[in-house]
Amino acid sequence: MKLSDFKYRLPQKAIAKYPVSPRDSSKLMVLDKDTNTIEHKKFSDLVNYVSSGDVVVINESKVMQARLYGKKERTNAIIEVFVLRELNKRENIWDVIVDPARKVRIGNRIYFSDTLWCEVIDNTTSRGRTVRFNQESENILRAIEKIGETPLPPYISRKVVPEDKEYYQTVFAKVDGSVAAPTAGLHFTKDLIRKIQKKKVKFAKIILHIGLGTFRPVEVEDLTKHRMDSEYFEIPEESAEKINEAIRKGKNVIAVGTSSVRALESNVTASGFIKPGYGWTDKFIFPPYEFKIPTKLVTNFHQPGSTLIMLTAAFSGYDLLMKAYRTALKEKYRFLSYGDAMLIQ
Repeated sequence: MKLSDFKYRLPQKAIAKYPVSPRDSSKLMVLDKDTNTIEHKKFSDLVNYVSSGDVVVINESKVMQARLYGKKERTNAIIEVFVLRELNKRENIWDVIVDPARKVRIGNRIYFSDTLWCEVIDNTTSRGRTVRFNQESENILRAIEKIGETPLPPYISRKVVPEDKEYYQTVFAKVDGSVAAPTAGLHFTKDLIRKIQKKKVKFAKIILHIGLGTFRPVEVEDLTKHRMDSEYFEIPEESAEKINEAIRKGKNVIAVGTSSVRALESNVTASGFIKPGYGWTDKFIFPPYEFKIPTKLVTNFHQPGSTLIMLTAAFSGYDLLMKAYRTALKEKYRFLSYGDAMLIQ
């Protein structure tokens, strides 16, 4: 398939600027791959699509307040530093993006407060820099949480508000590391989780720290030539055991979000079971693709031409997904991070 196959016209008015409240009152479009049908539900109805013994796989990655503003030494020029990921815990070295990049050179220091600053030690791209912070990792993360700004995606065309710190975080978020939310998880509430658990459905926790690559446009028509950014993932042994038990018993493994899918599909045994472990994945999933682990997928409505819509099309089948997107626009579904959801089964 080609990049142009995944382009569609997304009106600005269809992009959600704020989430609904409560979170599980968002719309849920249910796609049935076997019957090629579409149903319209509320997200809280998800409880009716799971059964005893099923496993719901959720991403516990937490969005860092990744956008920092500091002053360059001597000139006091205001510099935006977008924190991407930690490279070396012992030496407090991080990958960042700076703006305006032309003002930031190797050796420059950028001060965020009286006690927190970083020094540029390398140029990685035109805007990318490697920096060394003056404090240890735990202190840096606490400082980022305190002084940083929520890294809303560029397509949400409004100013960040204090409420976004909560809005743009799932109820599962525990481990700092993402610069974008695993948005399918944003629809869950504690009440819905309890209802699902009452049906003897288990939750399996994994981590995939989402990087800026999730927004990076695909620039090649031939999809086999596109390369994904690497992202760190962890699959705990307890979660692997839950998932493998469901597979052995013929139960459903419901992946919440494309990030969960990529983590799962990156650590599969030859016999079709999940391996516990951790590492980095640059796995790019697009049609045709044979999924080894998930049998159902919860996901949002994604940007035209994005790797996220390509993965979703590989799971649902291209024709059904395009039909669903046309229907969603007609029925005024809300798109992208703060928008509505779909369940593919």
